[in-house]
Amino acid sequence: MTNEEFAELLFPDIKHTPDYYEEKYPQRDLPDKAEVTRIGPSPTGFIHLGNLYSAMAGERLAHRSGGVFYLRIEDTDNKRKVEGAVESVISSLDYFNIQFDEGAEVDRQAGKVNYGPFYQRQRAEIYQTYVKDLVKRGLAYPCFCSEEELNAIRNEQSEEKVNDIGYYGKYAKCRNLSMEEAAERIKNGEPYSMRLRSQGIPGNTFKFKDEIMGEVSLPENIMDVVILKSDGIPTYHFAHAVDDHLMRTTTVIRGCEWLPSVPIHVELFNVLGFRRPKYAHTAQLMKIEDGKKRKLSKRKDPELSLGYYRELGYHPEAVRVYLLTILNSNFEEWYQKNPGVPIEEFKFSLNKMGVSGILFDLQKLDDISSNIISAKDREEVYEYFLKWMKQYKPESVPVYFGDPDKMGRIMDLCMGVGQKRRRKDFINCSQMFDFLSYFFDDIFTPEYEFGKYENMTEIIAEFKNTYDPNDDNQTWFNKLKAVADKFGYASDMKAYKAEPDKYKGNVSHIAEIIRVAVTGRKNTPDLWTIMQILGNDSCMKRLDKASEFLGR
Repeated sequence: MTNEEFAELLFPDIKHTPDYYEEKYPQRDLPDKAEVTRIGPSPTGFIHLGNLYSAMAGERLAHRSGGVFYLRIEDTDNKRKVEGAVESVISSLDYFNIQFDEGAEVDRQAGKVNYGPFYQRQRAEIYQTYVKDLVKRGLAYPCFCSEEELNAIRNEQSEEKVNDIGYYGKYAKCRNLSMEEAAERIKNGEPYSMRLRSQGIPGNTFKFKDEIMGEVSLPENIMDVVILKSDGIPTYHFAHAVDDHLMRTTTVIRGCEWLPSVPIHVELFNVLGFRRPKYAHTAQLMKIEDGKKRKLSKRKDPELSLGYYRELGYHPEAVRVYLLTILNSNFEEWYQKNPGVPIEEFKFSLNKMGVSGILFDLQKLDDISSNIISAKDREEVYEYFLKWMKQYKPESVPVYFGDPDKMGRIMDLCMGVGQKRRRKDFINCSQMFDFLSYFFDDIFTPEYEFGKYENMTEIIAEFKNTYDPNDDNQTWFNKLKAVADKFGYASDMKAYKAEPDKYKGNVSHIAEIIRVAVTGRKNTPDLWTIMQILGNDSCMKRLDKASEFLGR
């Protein structure tokens, strides 16, 4: 039996040759040095920060060079597929403004040629065409080993304490089956997968240039890896090689956990006769715990999930800006020197990416987020908060947004609209939800933290008796000073600083007592404005409630 005959036996329904697909998916018509990059999530329902980190790098690299960024769904492992996962992936990436030129569920294509389908399970015939060609060239063969037999091989290798655990050399039971014997087993209905007949030599190494890590030395692949499973669907490794070639990917950006797979991918590109794309392996995202760095974990760290940032209501721009600060070492300086300039203008490059563990700092993200929100128009923040509330706190929308004018005044106050310097009170929508709760009587549940001051009940009563909602800010403050004088607190801060022991406190302490009574908090924006927004009835009830608390 010839290789040609054997290939026809294995793939009788495959009529095309690789040349057909080479012609169907030609080189892209793009400017010189344009990059074609992609993100290839699996539909497991979990898309994480590392995916977004790599996606941003790929998107920036492609679009800064006038190239193409596409989305491919790598669904070869049907057992792990989760219903609705693809929609979740696309929704998450869209939320963070990751813009695809083409790909799965993307209603456009970058050029005249459609390089899809972009779901790998829909490309089975393409993969089988290339495996059939490998069989014709003696570079692939069927493997009939059961899971039990493969486990027995691994156990044997463990007992022999070999360095390389896997299917190769003398352990590759089906590698040297004659075509006639294999054909007979196929005709008898035995299930089989297709394996690569590796050309690697044990002990040999090769070098390749990683676009982030620099020159890396790795052992040649010696494993006869499975390239086509028994259901005719390829493994990730084989699909990756065929798809990146036919979709004309120029640079593959992925996490450093894929570095051990490079020898397999290099050999696959070699035996298939493809030009290999450039590889860029990103550093692991780390966090500090007990003074030590460790890798972010799906099990331990909720912040690894992109859903975490959506549920808390982080503005996508803040997450993008923060990720760029850890993606490129020179971005932060550029960003500070170019306020108001779209971040898309930044000249992103792979050689400015870190090569060791990248520290993910939530506090820094919060700082960036508060800066970004404070700089936005009040209307935009209002709409963003309302949209988040409708999705995550729908039952509270009538409370917060039942009076749009009131919420607008609250936003103006808390953002410092019209003031010389904007306030930075807001970090994300969840924090805003908690921060603003004291403005609404229906949900106002104060946890009073009064300082240790004298005459607090009397001070509240006196303030209540003199309060007039028609007073302007200065008149209101003068009355506050009068209350201070009446109860032995300094109304003049200079006098207090000169002789503090002469007084029970000063007017700022009087203001603090009233602030805690009205809002339940020690720190808020301008108290006079808050009381104007709340209205007289609400303020009086709150002052009475605080007095009751103090009188217990």
